[in-house]
This record gives sequence, structure tokens and C-alpha cells, in this order.
Amino acid sequence: MALAAAGVVANAGVGFGSGQLQAQPAAPTKGPVGWDTYRNLDSMSQSRGAEQSLQFSSYDRTGGNNDGFQGTYSCLRISDRGCVIGEHDGPGEITSIWSTREPLGDVTATGNIVIELDGRTVVDAPFIDVVRGKLGAPFVWPLVGDDNDTAGGVVIKVPMPYRKSMRVTVEHNPYFYHLSYRAFPDADGVQTFNPNEQATDVVEKLRQFGVADPKGSPSGTPVRRDFDLAPGAATPVADLSGAGQINQLRLKVPQVVAAPQVVDDGRAFGAAGRSRFTMRVAPNNDGIRVIRRYDPQIADQVGSLSVDGQQVGEWRSGGAAPGSWGVQVIEVPPTVTSGKSTVDVENKFISSSLDFNEFRYDVQSKVGGDWVRTDVLDLGPGHPGEEAAHGYRIDNPVFAREKLVGRYPTRPEDVAASDEVLDKMRLRISFDGQTTVDAPIGEFFGSGLGEYDVRNMMSSIDPGLDGWYTSWWPMPFGQNAKVELVNTGGVPVTGATAEVTSAPTAPVPGAGYFHATHHRGQTVPGQDWNFLTASGSGTFYGVTHSMRGLIPPGARTRSDQPLSDTRAGTRDVNTREVNQRNYLEGDERFFVDGNRDPAWHGTGTEDFYESGWYFRFGTTYSMPLAGNPSHEINGDGCQYDCTGAYRLFVNDAVPFRTGIVAGIEHGPVNDEPGDYGSTAYWYGGNASGRALPGLPPVPTQSPSSPAPSAPPSEAPTGPPSTPASPAPSATPARPSTPETTAPHTTGQNDGTRPSDVEQAVQDAVEEHQSNG
Repeated sequence: MALAAAGVVANAGVGFGSGQLQAQPAAPTKGPVGWDTYRNLDSMSQSRGAEQSLQFSSYDRTGGNNDGFQGTYSCLRISDRGCVIGEHDGPGEITSIWSTREPLGDVTATGNIVIELDGRTVVDAPFIDVVRGKLGAPFVWPLVGDDNDTAGGVVIKVPMPYRKSMRVTVEHNPYFYHLSYRAFPDADGVQTFNPNEQATDVVEKLRQFGVADPKGSPSGTPVRRDFDLAPGAATPVADLSGAGQINQLRLKVPQVVAAPQVVDDGRAFGAAGRSRFTMRVAPNNDGIRVIRRYDPQIADQVGSLSVDGQQVGEWRSGGAAPGSWGVQVIEVPPTVTSGKSTVDVENKFISSSLDFNEFRYDVQSKVGGDWVRTDVLDLGPGHPGEEAAHGYRIDNPVFAREKLVGRYPTRPEDVAASDEVLDKMRLRISFDGQTTVDAPIGEFFGSGLGEYDVRNMMSSIDPGLDGWYTSWWPMPFGQNAKVELVNTGGVPVTGATAEVTSAPTAPVPGAGYFHATHHRGQTVPGQDWNFLTASGSGTFYGVTHSMRGLIPPGARTRSDQPLSDTRAGTRDVNTREVNQRNYLEGDERFFVDGNRDPAWHGTGTEDFYESGWYFRFGTTYSMPLAGNPSHEINGDGCQYDCTGAYRLFVNDAVPFRTGIVAGIEHGPVNDEPGDYGSTAYWYGGNASGRALPGLPPVPTQSPSSPAPSAPPSEAPTGPPSTPASPAPSATPARPSTPETTAPHTTGQNDGTRPSDVEQAVQDAVEEHQSNG
């Protein structure tokens, strides 16, 4: 299958490997190793030398969609310890492990996971215990997450370097999985992972995802501009001279309204009950706000709010308002919070027609006259890691709701106008005369379908009161930088504010320019959706992806139905009913340096975004490096079924030396229609302003990779490799645990569940089992 060549960026590596000078230092052979990948984020722009990013996965080697249903390709081989899912001889680093299985991501049946590095076992424990944080730091949320944290998958994001070898084995066939790792050309500076090093600084950094700069406090001088922007007009935000780096970029557009539909989970306590938790605040705050989201279908909820033992207000919900969300704000004076970095919050039941419920709490701190979000506690069964990290406790709990669909009372015309602003107002940034950032503001900050809440490690969208859109990507430049906003749509922008914080610094040799490459259009049958095509040298760090499925409802006749495209009792192709989320069956495929075999080949779209089972049928979630902030069905600008997701490769970045073609299928065999948009984040070129030494050669030893795939039609040329294919494994025993969904509820409306999609997935599993 050919890959689309859209989004080509030529000469990404100008300056690398040219004009070599005898006095220049040696080029790096690899990027930061181990915990330094999280600690030294300013180095994201620097060359990663000759290291490679590779992946093992359970993808169907025949080109079909059996990416784990039967487990046919889920074991590289069978050892005395079980199913080997990854192994490599030579120095490197395990960067990411993801898996899912029935029921809905619970990996209990996978048994133990054994991780061996340099001949020593560093992990040997039940897989489910590892991802639920039972091993303790560093294997704690959000460096690990279970099927609740990720809406259907499990993840391990602990970087585990090794000097000579690694092997990962699970006791039983895992069915769906991918394991990403880095292969180093040498072991210089590599120390074998120590599971006793708790890395509490990294854990604390990641637990502030979406509310704090992961590089540290944004250094430098802010340049702020208030502006209006007529259709077709552009406005400069900052014009910077001299060598430096942009450390933070913020934008506020008050006319944009939050997306009206929100899917959330939560908890409630009854008479004499209470909840307690800890929240972060800015030490230099001039007071804080506590913002509560609740279900107003329960009338007359009254509760008291105390901060650090002082009662500061009362929550009062008023009359019942079924089907909507309630939001209340209580301001806390600086006499209670000034100079503190955390506060203890307590809510107590006073009265209610039934109970006092709570779905989410946001805290904003007032700093320099601005309200800035400094912490979030999203409550409910889908957030066990987040609850534990905030020390959440509840007395007299009466329910734990797994899914509630509610709407804010927003006019459709306001939603449409807001969506156009997010899609048509573009951020453009030029470094040293080259425009490398040109993307819609919605997708750039993490949400292309509307103003949805986004929290990830490198950017955020706060759709609440006085909320900012914020980016923390480090953006170095050698001589000058220009930041501007351009209104390419028909809706005037009024009363907006933009702010750029930068500091003078001399980029080190090997630093590349930050890029945000946007692509929007119709999917093409037989071609992967293209995230990024670039020539030269650089590093791919992630993507925000807006998927507008164009699969209409109703029956259709089709003899080549994909695996999850049938319903029970309708095996006849003439009566099969379409699965409108079938576009999510597409696998990611990254071709690097002209190789005809993909360095990454995944198992499905929601799997790539580290979730599972169609994001548990529409349950949104957020983690530092992956998330699904939005899902729309037949409304709010979505014709049929639409999904917004992000994936960042902070610890498993994909370096390339001569070029990259990175994309994702749309449907099982690139056969489902869609209107897609994506913005890829990467570094390339030469921001140092100095000639660079030549890069070291590609490692002569090529680690194992899956069987060859069809080559990309526009893959850049480069040194070929001859990776070995893993040996196929025997078909394992099939799981016997049935899929179940039984939300705990007090009878409130959970909204319309897409039962056809749930049945489609179940049918796919049953069909594979019957054919096995």
C-alpha cells in the first residue's frame, strides 16, 4: 500500500553534516538516556545521533486486521518463561509498553511480566499489579496506567536503559501489544536501569502535566499583545532578535465557547459524608479559585468547602437540571493560600434531595493579575491514579459513576463560530527567516474538534473560566524569531490575548528548529494518512490528530467486511450493518531513513493513542503522553462519528537522519472514508547558526523488526537495513473471560451508548474465536 506524500518538508536537515570544521566537537551518538529523557527537556531540540527508535507489536503480518484477536503474531517466540514480546542484543532502552485484552483492557489474564536487562531480572510481577502501581515508585501513575486510567489499555512509560541486552516476557499470550525501544550505537553514558531508583522528581513533574511547564518555571521575558483580528488579517505577537529560545506561548480567546458535550465519571457521598484531597497552588498566588463540576440532576445539593481547615464557602446546586452539567466557583482569599504550594481541600455534606456528587475539581491561582490553572483532580472509577496522587478520600460513598454524558447550555451557532476560529485562526512562527510552525490554534494546542479540555506534558487547553491555551515546547533560534496569528476564516476575532515568553541563549551544535506541520484533507483509499514526510535529519516528537469519520449509518453489501464490522445474528453480508468507528482500525506505520520496513507498525488507532476498544466506546481520558479529549457523534460540527486524540513521544522520540514518512491507516486496510486533520511536532534543521560535524554512521547491527511491509511511495532515500523477522508462534489458547460493562449508578441518565459499536467489537472477537 502506498503512503500519501502530503505534508512534505524538504531540506529538514540543512546544516547537519555540511561544512565540517576541524575545531567542532564530536557529534552526539544518542540523545538523553534513562531519566534524563524527562529531566532534560531543553535537549529535545538536539540531534539524537545514530540511535534508532523501533517497535515490536502484534500487528497482522499478512496485511489483514488480525492484530491480536487470536494472538497469532503476539509472541516473537515461546520461552520457558512464556511469551517473549521483545528482545534486543546491544545497548538500548525500553521506552514504552502498551497492551490490552478482554475484558476491556484488564490484563490480569496475561499473568506475570518479566523484564530482563543485561542478564538481570528487574521486574517479575503480575502485569496488572505493575500497571496499577502496586510495585511502588518508579512504577506509579502516571509512569504506569491501567485500563481505567487510559480508557481501555495499560501502559508502562518508565525508561529502562541497558548496556548489552534486553528481553521482555509475559506469562500468557498478551493478544494486543506494542513495545517501543531505542537502539544505541554504543553504550557510552548508559547505565543499566535500577528499579530501586524512585525518580520522585520525574514522578512529580509528570503529575503536573497540563498545568505546569515540564522544563521548570518558564524563564525569560514575556511579551504580551491584546488584539482583534478581522477575517483575512494577521497580527504580530512577538518579534525577537538575537539567539534565544521561546519557552512558553499562551493564548486566550474569550469568544470561543467550550464544547457543549462532556463525558465524565465521578463519585458521590451521602449524609454525614465528606471528601478530602490535596491540590497544588502557585506559591506567589493572590488567592485561588476552586471550581467544581457536578451532576445537577440531583437537586438541592448543599455542601461546605474548607481549605486548610478554614471554611471558605458553600456549594449550592439549586433545582434539578437533568442532562446538563453544573459548574460552581468559590474564590478563596490570599490570607488562606498565599505563600503555599499545596492546600488541603475538604467538602462536607450539609443537605440534598439524594446525595452530594463531584466529578471534577479545578484550581486556578491568581498570579500577576491572571488566573492560571495550577491543578486538576478528575474524579471517578476511570481515574484511580489521579485520585491516589491527590490523596483523595471519601466517607460514606453512595455511588461511583463510570460514565455520564452531559451538556453545557451553549447555542449551536456559538459552537459553530468557535469551531471555525479554532480551525481557521493559525499560529505561524518563523525562526531565522524560515516558517516552521503553521497550524490551526485548536490542533496546535491539542484539540482540533472544538474547545475540549486538554492536559498533556507539552501543552494544554483550559476551557474553563479565564482559561488559557498554553504550549511549553522549547523553540530555539540562532538570530531571530517572529510569532504571528493569521485569521484565514470568516469569523472576526475580538478581545484576544497572546503572550510569548523567551530568553536569550546560544543554541548548542545539533539543535534543530521546532516544527508544527499541519495537514488536513480527505483520506485516500489505499494510502496511509500522512502525519509527516520530511527529508534531512530531525526528531519526530508526536501528533495531535482530528478524525472525522465519514461512514454513514445503515446497511450495506460488502464482501470484504473488516473484522469488527458485523453485528450478532447478521452474518449474511447483505444484512451487515456498518460500524461507524471502523476508521479506528487503522495501524500507524513509520518509515525511517528510506527503509522499506517500518520502524513502527502498530495494531490500531486507539492502540496508538494508548487506549483500547474504541476508547472504551467513547470514554475520553488524559495522560501526560497520550489522550482522547474529544468524541462527537452526529452533532456539534460532526456529521457522523469524530474523534480527537494526541500522542507525544517525549521518551520514545523517533529520530531520522535522511528522512521520515510517518502515517496511519484509516480503516483495516486503508478503506474507510474520513476527513482527517493532524499537526505533527518535530525538530529539524540547524538552529545553532554554526557548521556542524558529520553525524556518526548508522549502527551496523540492525535490531529485530517485524516482517517487511509495502514500501512508502515517497519515502526518502537513505542507508538500507536488513532487519530479521521474528519467528511466528503457535496459536495460543483463547481468552475465556467475557466482555462486561456494568456501570455503578443511582439511576441517572448515562446518555445513549453506541451499542452497535460494542456489539461490533464483540462479534469480531467471537468470529476470530470460531475461525480459530
